[in-house]
Amino acid sequence: MGLDIRLPIGAFFALIGLVLSGYGLLGNKAIYAQSLGINVNLGWGIVLLIFGLIMIYAARRIAK
Repeated sequence: MGLDIRLPIGAFFALIGLVLSGYGLLGNKAIYAQSLGINVNLGWGIVLLIFGLIMIYAARRIAK
């Protein structure tokens, strides 16, 4: 078996997504006034988390 890069990439993106989503949920809401009230950190954190989980799933599915 060769090196499967999907697992570490998925773990990295999932971790960054969790951190960014947590900051979006628990951070200061006043900073979103500049972005028309859109919580950009929460939105992109969820996107990164989903991408990371898809990569981890793909790595696990192919490895079996």
